[in-house]
Amino acid sequence: MRTRRSLIDLDDLNADEIEYLFARTRQFESQPPGHLLEGVACANMFFEQSTRTYTSFALAQQRLGAYSITLAPKDLSLATKGETMEDTAITLGAMGIGVLVVRHPEPGFPATVSQWFDGHVINAGDGGHAHPTQALLDIYTIRDEFGQLAGRSVAIVGDILHSRVAHSTIRGLQRLGVEVVLVGPEPFLPHDYAGKGVRVERDFDAVLRSSDAIVLLRIQRERFAEMPLSFEEYVRNYRLDAKRLAKVRNETIVMHPGPYNRGVELDDSVLLYAGWRYAKQVMHGVSVRMAVLDFLCNGVAVAS
Repeated sequence: MRTRRSLIDLDDLNADEIEYLFARTRQFESQPPGHLLEGVACANMFFEQSTRTYTSFALAQQRLGAYSITLAPKDLSLATKGETMEDTAITLGAMGIGVLVVRHPEPGFPATVSQWFDGHVINAGDGGHAHPTQALLDIYTIRDEFGQLAGRSVAIVGDILHSRVAHSTIRGLQRLGVEVVLVGPEPFLPHDYAGKGVRVERDFDAVLRSSDAIVLLRIQRERFAEMPLSFEEYVRNYRLDAKRLAKVRNETIVMHPGPYNRGVELDDSVLLYAGWRYAKQVMHGVSVRMAVLDFLCNGVAVAS
């Protein structure tokens, strides 16, 4: 059974540990980290397609000097031989795999794997449940922009109910003293978050002037059967466009965890906006994931 620490959601980290990861990220972005994971074998097992998360984890592992391998689902005995995920996890641990990065459409799948894998499991996204490393890099992007997080206001806009990124980001921002405003149509708003520093708002225009950061989300069409409102209504009320950008403050930044859909949650004017931070999010993603890997495998670094 697993004895080593995993990252399934941001609930697995306290505020001090999140701050440590951010400090470590800054170090890694300012100087080469060295082979801190030399001799560690990392396996990336993605049951859903991924561009940003998969590539950034692979790069992070390589830059830390780890062995990095890909386990395609079609190549696992799960696919054709009836092996259970529990037995697969036991097998990989026995082979000496130290870190297993798992993405899966089933909520809770990485947590189940972590109970059987004798190593560190990192949740790279499980259904509509959680995506902790994406949340960390998004929060780090806001921190990098403004310095102090406490007292800032962040609007998360769109299909929040089905977004695993949003669920993790909300938890992290709450812990760090940020006011979170959830903006979207009624069918896409999870009301169980209301309170504890979280406010639910249906009127996008009402939050434009007060937001330090606006985080746009795509509609998660793969996670529900029928669109609960028309695209025309959604675009009219919740797309960020030139007209709405004219209402934000000059220092407001706009973010998106990707992939973004032009013409739906944003139009091309957003991509030309001086505060558009998508590329910075992607850049920070490699260093944040390096910090997570180093923290799980090596613990807190002691200053020399």
